[in-house]
Amino acid sequence: MEIHQLRYFAAVMDEGTFTAAAHRLHVSQSGISTQVAKLEQELGQQLLDRSGRRIRLTPAGEAVLPLAKNALATLDAIQHTAAEFADAVRGRVRLGMIMGCSIPAFLDTVADLGRTHPGVELSLHEGHSDDLQARVLSGALDLALIGYAGDVTPGLAVDVVVDEPITAVVPAGHTLDRPELRLADLGGEKILCLSPGTGIRAAYEDSCRRAGLDPRVDLDASSPDILLRLAERGAGIAILSASSTRGSGLRSIPLTDAATHGRLGLITRRGQHSPAALLLRTSLLTALRSS
Repeated sequence: MEIHQLRYFAAVMDEGTFTAAAHRLHVSQSGISTQVAKLEQELGQQLLDRSGRRIRLTPAGEAVLPLAKNALATLDAIQHTAAEFADAVRGRVRLGMIMGCSIPAFLDTVADLGRTHPGVELSLHEGHSDDLQARVLSGALDLALIGYAGDVTPGLAVDVVVDEPITAVVPAGHTLDRPELRLADLGGEKILCLSPGTGIRAAYEDSCRRAGLDPRVDLDASSPDILLRLAERGAGIAILSASSTRGSGLRSIPLTDAATHGRLGLITRRGQHSPAALLLRTSLLTALRSS
């Protein structure tokens, strides 16, 4: 097994096609295809389902992909750490952050950067995901953590760090405290959701439309914590990911017909990036994927 085989495999799934992956990595499409096939042969498992228009992961591929991405992130971290000993990383990095972000691993990495790398100057901009994508694409930001559903803006590369279905969050003993629900079951309740421009909100609205329902939201907020506190107090049903409710004492009920997932991803422009920006990207991916 070769590192470049893992990199090609991950790129195919990030981009959706062998052609797009080849364009991103500046290698031939046949080279990508051959190396991924060799990886499958060495593992003794088919990783990609090539039968449809869009390439999909097989069950084995779903299990292998996050491990491959973790291995690649670790390799990048090793390379950047070694480079720091030869020539300390310096420069300015402009980082974007989705509104209301309270992910400890993200905040810890941002807070630690100044202490561990005094030569790196960091500026932080908070905004909605659409605004952050536009800023990264224009070069106003070097990278950003966004929430989204579907695809990011063309011209951007994205590293997915969270990919979860949306759930209905209720207090224990609520009338909707059941093993599972459908979106139509929420019709008589007030709906609490994150603000427009977040991945959870986009996933909820898209899932409602696919189910033939009006994507109604009675109250929105920029922070999952605010929605959880409101749900605790009986203000309504919060639409969030299951991981958002850990330690809250609330029940996260699967929505069986919610077809679209909410995602968190770290985006950059395609092309070359400064050593400082690459260092921060690697640090954030390592922290977020291990949290």
